[in-house]
Amino acid sequence: MDLREEKVQRILSKYKFHDVAVEELQKIHRIYPGMIPSSGTYTFSDGTQKDLLKLIGNIPVKYEGRSYNFPIQLWLMDSFPFTPPICLLRPTPEMVIREGKHVDSKGRIHLPGLHSWDFPKSSVVGLLNEMIRKFEEDPPLSSKRDNKDPHELLAFVSNIQINDGGNRHPDQQINKVSVIGGGDLGMATVMSILAKCTVAKLVFIDIAESSTKGGSTDLEIFNLPRVEVSRDMSASAGSRVIVVTANAWSSEQSYVSVVQTNVDLYRGIIPNLAHLSPHAVMLIASQPVDIMTHVAWRQSGLPPTRVIGAGCNLDSERLSHILDINLNTHKQAWVIGELSDNKVPVMSNTGLSSSAQAEIAPGSSSTKPLLDRAFDMMKNRGQRSWSVGLSIADITNSILTDKMKTHSVSTLAQGWGGIGAEVFLSLPCILGSNGSTRLAGVSLGQEEDSKLGDTVTSLSNLISQFRI
Repeated sequence: MDLREEKVQRILSKYKFHDVAVEELQKIHRIYPGMIPSSGTYTFSDGTQKDLLKLIGNIPVKYEGRSYNFPIQLWLMDSFPFTPPICLLRPTPEMVIREGKHVDSKGRIHLPGLHSWDFPKSSVVGLLNEMIRKFEEDPPLSSKRDNKDPHELLAFVSNIQINDGGNRHPDQQINKVSVIGGGDLGMATVMSILAKCTVAKLVFIDIAESSTKGGSTDLEIFNLPRVEVSRDMSASAGSRVIVVTANAWSSEQSYVSVVQTNVDLYRGIIPNLAHLSPHAVMLIASQPVDIMTHVAWRQSGLPPTRVIGAGCNLDSERLSHILDINLNTHKQAWVIGELSDNKVPVMSNTGLSSSAQAEIAPGSSSTKPLLDRAFDMMKNRGQRSWSVGLSIADITNSILTDKMKTHSVSTLAQGWGGIGAEVFLSLPCILGSNGSTRLAGVSLGQEEDSKLGDTVTSLSNLISQFRI
């Protein structure tokens, strides 16, 4: 294997684990000398590109007593060999791919060894051996003319353009979720999403600059299925939901200065995340959540319907549960406003099991005592990392499944209920695959209206003090 070619050397020099990658490539050459390295431009599913190394060659496969060569192409990510390669068949225009257990309709190869990749126990040599075994059981190509001569069927093809999702239409995204930020909340979010949601892939990116970093090593040690641990933001490309839990608290005494460190952290990650996943819904859980959701919206360039904060969703789910189980109202309820003492409870005018579109019931003398009593019953319930993680997973599930469930999430409140300022606070929003849609505003009681007014003024004054 000649790694001395100028283009190959130039690209390989950018690999994060250069020396280890070279060692692995030399091992591949000793066992499979026909796998030739070359340079190429890898196109991600969101249209972004990166110069990477690829291996092109044939693997020998025995089928019905005869030996054949299967043409394949392996793209090596820049974190190779700690991340698995992207493996594809390379058929001619006269051939069709036989979709099966280990190959999809676009020629993307899926093997157990790829899903459970764990270097150094995993290697490309081991992967190629596994590929040969699987293809001997179930050959992945056939002829359009039904010609069964494998010599013709498995012709070598070059210059095929691929991306990390095959030829999938850009609107057909896989259920990929990325969680940005380490610590207890990041870990709780990862575990909760795995338990609650059906995801094809979950990427956990531990931000080095975050004060909540840590935990990713344990995920790497225990090698959870469908979870990729990375420190490279580009691993989040093509996500449907991006959850940001990172915080960067400083030792400064001023509250504004403390929050500004988080704003500065976001400036380094949010635009990049939005660029890598332009169709994603961004879900913010960093603190203070209403301010940081506002910051993320400004920095991302995404529409406000696709930047939301975890906000008062946890309190809202607890409130609905208490009203239903303890007070027998069987009505959905939400907590709105800022995640502070100025929170306001409101109730739906439809039952929990109703198929009718949820609406906020106008404040009345009959509902206020119930809401106040339920609110009192919630007072001793803190927001621990695992409970916030469960709330985030619930929101994520509504987006991934296009559930159209109403959640109280932090959203752009301008124009709702007479709010004129550009602020983010928690309001009941219907969540689906395209993001959030606010429920219509209603007239609140004098006390509730005053609390919301104070919240809007406080948030508006605070956001003006940050360098976003």
